[in-house]
Amino acid sequence: MKLTEADALRVYARMINTLDASHIGALLDDNFRYSSQWMIGEITSKQDYLDHIKSRLHEFKQSGVRAYAEMAVVSAWGHNECVVTAEGEKENLIATVFATVKNGKILRIDMCATPYPSETMRSGEYPS
Repeated sequence: MKLTEADALRVYARMINTLDASHIGALLDDNFRYSSQWMIGEITSKQDYLDHIKSRLHEFKQSGVRAYAEMAVVSAWGHNECVVTAEGEKENLIATVFATVKNGKILRIDMCATPYPSETMRSGEYPS
């Protein structure tokens, strides 16, 4: 099966919804990059990203705050499909997430403030 951006986003959403990063590591390209509009610079390695996301997921587990990731559609940044994230409750929208896939691997994940999650067409699908 050829990994699509929608597949990559579903895996990302599943990771957020289950607070479990174990399914994403094998899908990350060796040249993986992660950017967030809330961070200065990029994470430029697969292992650094896994360390980062595992730490973030652990913070959610410890805090008891529920994280949500929902499949959505918006035309932006050269993509059509995305994930919108929320914290605490499904309507407390935080970010729009895009994935770039190359040669069957996730090449990059971008967490964005714009377009606003409320500007996307949300699906009601929360992969788990």
